[in-house]
Amino acid sequence: MRLRKRKRCFPSCSSLHKVDEDEIYWRHRKKDEELEWSHNSTHLVSQFAQCFTNAMVGSRSWIGSLFSRSNTRRNDDYLLTPIQEQRLQRLQERVHVPFNEARPDHQEALCSLWHCAFPSVSLKGLISDQWKEMGWQGANPATDFRGCGFISLENLLYFVRTYPVSFNRLMTKKEGNRATWEYPFAVAGINISYMLIQMLDLSSDKPRCLPGINFIKLLGEDEEAFDVLFCVAFEMMDAQWLAMCASYMNFNEVLRVTRLQLERELSLEDIHRIQDLPAYNLLYQ
Repeated sequence: MRLRKRKRCFPSCSSLHKVDEDEIYWRHRKKDEELEWSHNSTHLVSQFAQCFTNAMVGSRSWIGSLFSRSNTRRNDDYLLTPIQEQRLQRLQERVHVPFNEARPDHQEALCSLWHCAFPSVSLKGLISDQWKEMGWQGANPATDFRGCGFISLENLLYFVRTYPVSFNRLMTKKEGNRATWEYPFAVAGINISYMLIQMLDLSSDKPRCLPGINFIKLLGEDEEAFDVLFCVAFEMMDAQWLAMCASYMNFNEVLRVTRLQLERELSLEDIHRIQDLPAYNLLYQ
């Protein structure tokens, strides 16, 4: 019986082409995975760098940033105590008062701010170029209150009366390696007041975000919690400004980072008083 001689099988051109394509595919995939890993590792390093930047306001602050849950969670299934409800209502009433340059009490508050900030300098008038020295945009501070109401002036007045050393240190930009174009102090204060109102969800019947809910607990312990939080936030903003080597055009980004940091601190479980915030110590540098 004659055995048939088996033919040697050679891969056709088409099969060779397919092998090449497969090999190219896996090479590209491996390269993409390497690039993706590189991108992820860079992102991770960036997160840790941000954590260490945040560490300047307290160790609990950046630890909390690693383990805190999302602050966008909405929840209104909680009850307010009578004292919390009263104080929240009074704070919300303050939020809705617009600044009125024709009201004598608002004029008096503005003059008081000047005299507390510059006790040895006489104010020439409610409309004067002197106001620019405090960081107002023009000769009439009233025009800067359009973004926020009378509460922003109350916040600044509380700041200078309660923490005068901190207030003057930030207003005069005495510390740190400062930029040529610095943020205007008073206008920055108005922006911080507005940021806090938005962050704490004070326009709602009651806050539904985690930082806002936790803030209500602080408000129940201290009716001045919002004003103190303003002072803390101002210190945090200035610290971030210096850490980021920021200039005037970077102000919005600095404010955004400040808000994120403040949200993290307000989300910590061991915060029972406004003084428990890690960044509170910045007021006594």
